[in-house]
Amino acid sequence: MKAVRVIPAPSGGIVEVQDIPVPVVGAGQVLVRVRAAGLNRGEINQARDLRSGNTIITGVEFAGEVAAVGEGVSGWREGDRVMGHGKGCQAEYVLSDPRALMAVPEGLSWIEAAAFPNVFITAHDAVITNGELRAGESVLINGASGGVAMAAIQIASVWGAKPVMAQSRSAAKLDRLAEFGVDVGIDSSHQSQLDVVMAATDKRGVDLIIDTVGGPVFEANMQSLAVKGRLVNIARLGSATAQIDLSQLWLKRLKLIGVTFRTRTEEERLQCIEACARDLLPHLAAGRIGLPIDRTFAMDAIGEAHAYMLLDQHIGKIVLTTN
Repeated sequence: MKAVRVIPAPSGGIVEVQDIPVPVVGAGQVLVRVRAAGLNRGEINQARDLRSGNTIITGVEFAGEVAAVGEGVSGWREGDRVMGHGKGCQAEYVLSDPRALMAVPEGLSWIEAAAFPNVFITAHDAVITNGELRAGESVLINGASGGVAMAAIQIASVWGAKPVMAQSRSAAKLDRLAEFGVDVGIDSSHQSQLDVVMAATDKRGVDLIIDTVGGPVFEANMQSLAVKGRLVNIARLGSATAQIDLSQLWLKRLKLIGVTFRTRTEEERLQCIEACARDLLPHLAAGRIGLPIDRTFAMDAIGEAHAYMLLDQHIGKIVLTTN
């Protein structure tokens, strides 16, 4: 089978498509014939940083058909249309834990299905599980045109958040985000986040902030939060460091929360997938959520796909296809 592999090199990993054996399904496993796989920035960073160690297969999300079911697996059978979260997913076949699979809703294409797992599992964990969003609360998403941020916007909207606010440096991107549930856009190129948030919340501040920017917006985020507000950090695209005014933390009784899959046990990862499926698959099937597909690339064109993502011009998902 073909698979996207990263070969360690002193100056950074070399990404190429190689022919390797099809994995053999074992007890408690499901083998999936991958039809499409989502591309995420973390995979580019992972490849860039691979200077030593073993060659790896990249990719954390996929959609395809069940090709074989291992001993002891129930709930899935050959031919089932599935999407899932895992490792080594940018390949023609992938082995998966059965609990990491979700049924693809009827009418959803392979490409649309492959765009769902990673961003919506991550966003659901941030907004619902850790952010503890309740209907009627206000939400702000920083760096709102990224995939996880766009998923967070949609989750907040279907959960009944009001208002849903989104911050970006691009007015054009904010205009596009309005169709996904944004009530108030904040153009940080010329607007004050704090001023807009206070105007939109009758000066009480925002209940939940989902942050992908990090350091450059940390002070404004702390100032923008309401009493008992929660700040959930997913990524640090701007900077990983910031100064904190502890008096803000103390006086407003704030919660600062970091989320990542890197330090989770396998059981915790599977629980995140199952919680996302439970809460969001009905909305996906009804067409209320789902990311737009910006562009697709054949898996053989992985270098072009990486280069396009690094331009930071896309809105929505970039997806690789295997046929």
